[in-house]
Amino acid sequence: MTSTREETAAPLGAEPEAETHRDGPADLRLVGPAVAAWAAAACALGAPAGAVGVGCAAAVVVAALLLWRAKVRAAGAGGWFPPGREAGRERRAGAFVALAAVLLCAVAGAASAALHAADVRRGPLPAWAQRYARLTVDLEVTDDPRMTRPKVRGSQRTPPALVFTADVVRIVAPDGTVTEARTPVLAVVQHRDADADADADAEDGGETRGGDGGGEEGDVHPRTGPGRGAGAGRGEALSPWRGLLPSTRIRVVARAAPPLAAADRMAAVLRVTADGPPTRVGPPSALQRLAGSLRAGLRDATDGLSADARALLPGLVVGDTARVPPELDDAFSTTDLTHLLAVSGSNLTIVLALLIGPPHLASRAERRGMARHLGLSLRGTAVVGGALALGFVVVCRPDPSVLRAAACGLITLLAIGTGRRRSLLPALAAAVLLLVLYDPWLARRYGFLLSVLATGALLLLAPRWSAALQRRRVPARLAEVIAAAAAAQAVCAPVIAVLAARVGLIGVPCNLLAELAVAPATILGFAALAAAPVALPVAKALAWCAGWPAEWIAGVARTGAELPGAEVGWPGGWVGGLMLAAATVVVLAVGRRALRRRWLCVLCALALVLAVCRPASLTRVLTGWPPPDWRVVACDVGQGDGLVLAAGDGTALVVDTGPEPRAIDRCLTALGVHRIPLLLLTHFHADHVDGLSGALRGRSVGAIETTTFQEPSGQAAFVRRVAAGARIPVVRAVPGERRRLGALTWEVLWPGVSPPDVGTEGGFSGPNDSSVALLVRTGGLTVLLLGDLEPPAQQALLSAHPELAAVDVLKVAHHGSGYQDPEFLHRLAPRLALISCGVGNPYGHPAPRTLAALRSGGALVLRTDADGAIAVVGTPGRLSAVVGGRRSRRRSGASGDRPSRGGPGRGRRSAGGLRGRAGCWCRARRRCGGAVVSHRTGGETRWGSEAQRGRRPLRRAREPTRRGRSWGSVGLWGRGPVAPWPRGERAAYRASFAC
Repeated sequence: MTSTREETAAPLGAEPEAETHRDGPADLRLVGPAVAAWAAAACALGAPAGAVGVGCAAAVVVAALLLWRAKVRAAGAGGWFPPGREAGRERRAGAFVALAAVLLCAVAGAASAALHAADVRRGPLPAWAQRYARLTVDLEVTDDPRMTRPKVRGSQRTPPALVFTADVVRIVAPDGTVTEARTPVLAVVQHRDADADADADAEDGGETRGGDGGGEEGDVHPRTGPGRGAGAGRGEALSPWRGLLPSTRIRVVARAAPPLAAADRMAAVLRVTADGPPTRVGPPSALQRLAGSLRAGLRDATDGLSADARALLPGLVVGDTARVPPELDDAFSTTDLTHLLAVSGSNLTIVLALLIGPPHLASRAERRGMARHLGLSLRGTAVVGGALALGFVVVCRPDPSVLRAAACGLITLLAIGTGRRRSLLPALAAAVLLLVLYDPWLARRYGFLLSVLATGALLLLAPRWSAALQRRRVPARLAEVIAAAAAAQAVCAPVIAVLAARVGLIGVPCNLLAELAVAPATILGFAALAAAPVALPVAKALAWCAGWPAEWIAGVARTGAELPGAEVGWPGGWVGGLMLAAATVVVLAVGRRALRRRWLCVLCALALVLAVCRPASLTRVLTGWPPPDWRVVACDVGQGDGLVLAAGDGTALVVDTGPEPRAIDRCLTALGVHRIPLLLLTHFHADHVDGLSGALRGRSVGAIETTTFQEPSGQAAFVRRVAAGARIPVVRAVPGERRRLGALTWEVLWPGVSPPDVGTEGGFSGPNDSSVALLVRTGGLTVLLLGDLEPPAQQALLSAHPELAAVDVLKVAHHGSGYQDPEFLHRLAPRLALISCGVGNPYGHPAPRTLAALRSGGALVLRTDADGAIAVVGTPGRLSAVVGGRRSRRRSGASGDRPSRGGPGRGRRSAGGLRGRAGCWCRARRRCGGAVVSHRTGGETRWGSEAQRGRRPLRRAREPTRRGRSWGSVGLWGRGPVAPWPRGERAAYRASFAC
């Protein structure tokens, strides 16, 4: 998201370094007023109007006193004082004037924000929104409609919706009252079938039959391609709405709702249920029709290109990201290349460079460009350039970065036209001040903040860093590019951490590689944009040429996103942002010294490469994950399932892929899996299949096996479509099917010969009870994977396989929901139970009664929401689990375990039942015929190494209490009566504890 292309200097001052050195210290006089107006506007938007008025009045009074004091000082400066004291009085008078200017600009920003906020709350619409009234309104569209990204909630994918901002110009209330107004709103349009599906899903939510169900509006995501799976058809149904241009007037019947935040820019949210095209009551303006035809022409010109080039080129040129698929957008986000999809200063640079030539020569006699060949004067050049800048805003839409770039360009063009000296930092400050006063809502937009920060970094930091690199014999052009990318990354990374809770490690190198292709792709794209209305074949040829560099950029993003260490987690929110800002300052201070020692630079670069590439052998040594002898891994994929079973070096059987592609991709990458002979999808619910593209990414997959019950139909079609795109055959699981893969063997136990009948007396629930159940044998262990089977299917499975006996490892069905058959769990009697569920899921998974039932049977329960990824290792005589995710301090008892909020930790062996004082998790078990011995590598004492040396650790964990006939999950906070130790069991426990 770092905006390395935000070059206010580039369009009209391409050599900020030379200007900085020539003009001396940076001119910061307008920075204070701009920052004051920005901060005051941001605060006033959410403050009561009375408080804003009092604050503004007080600031005006103080400013008047300061100006009066400055006048007195200035009047006294011409008296009998010595020259030194006279100069000091003049400086103090100037300081008073500067402080008064800061206060007055703050007053202006606060007053403008208060007026804009009051205008939003004016009229009858906010009151109707509080009542959730159904209204008939006339809307004037103010931006391009965009599709939301489908979001998985439980077992269902939320239906796609189309969103756009608009102004309500006419309201017909439920009582028939007609009101003229101009109130900003957010319109959310859904197809009528989607509403019906959402209602049906809600009825199946929680722990009832039919899945986890439920629907929630997807995230508004402007860079989202067509909907996936079941939503794709409904997305096509909304296509007439996607063609709405700004300034078009439509009439809709909508249900009003209040915005999420009281200080929102929108007065209400209008939910529209569409069963056809919109009713237009007014055409768009001529200017918007022209801009729309240009954007449509560019899309037509790119129709014959490859998928990545067709999606990316309109985004690079005019910010049209409607075709960018979710996986490509995720890749751009991971590699910090998202700024390439947001039109910014570099786009305007290209447009104006064609007119004025090299910016630093624009006001000289030797200037170049089309203006010189056309014989335009400086003033004429400024006028034409201003018209181009305004047209640029109309075509590319008034996003924050576009407005910032255009404002800076217009200010600098004014300087060229009047013959004044161009000063880039004051131009940026003046642009910020004017934009905040014109539209105070920009003060609260992160896009505007990132744009300004990146531009300021290019003006202040990049020239100095470039000079430092050149002093160390780095070529000038390379030094400038590196400095620009690094400066923008350094100042924008804390803001990104606030939003995304992550830190990108490959943003700078990916930006350097992408920069090679940005200029040719953008120039050729603009040429295609201009040629499309008059000569579409010429535009197609230009777009074909631009497609090559666009594919290069997409390849850089995809390749970088596949690296294991492309990004790392970081605390989110403003606390995390401040922490990262402080860490950045420390790193820069250390790096400044490191540049003086070449060997230290090489060492740091090598460390960064290792952190990004994360070789499996090195990662295992440093983190303990993955363990070298892992047999089964339950990946931490959130609220869903994703399991991996080892079948040899880099080879594995994958069962389900979770709800999100990146999670399963990271898990498989960390495990070193690059070959998947068979990928099995137990059933077609979204929390089991939506991550399919992530599992396929960069891996050789032999076949995809699915259940025989092809419902939900939309998600089954999604699986077939993804498989067809990757040219992978799709087969169906056959009851009784037995397969072998290296030392791994498995048998399909369920579903039966015919799919279960939904709604019959058996009570089968469809997709859940049609899950493929596998009995796996690996390294002497028996592992039973149940998908989302519910009690009717669990009972039928026992009837169909009476020979099914106790197992070593059980993947608990349906994420540990409370809908389990007690007899089934008692029959299986697992030694280790794995539950895959998401942190804070709304269904209460895993259910306390399920945890209690498993533990009462002697099972050790581990769960991905509290422990992260879980690896099963060992043999039947020495079974253990290695936890590679979150550290947790869990309290046992009937209420169940609570997930920890801790950060990521080193891989550790865990039994989840007892935490020793020396950092050891351990549990003994008589029934298993051997001890379940577990230790972690990240504790205060490395129990494994102590045992290998034949020494006993100095500290011992508290001995567990007993409950009934099985060991209770009691740790340092254990509850319940403490039973006396039977004869011989204390000695047996201590012997197993020593490992």
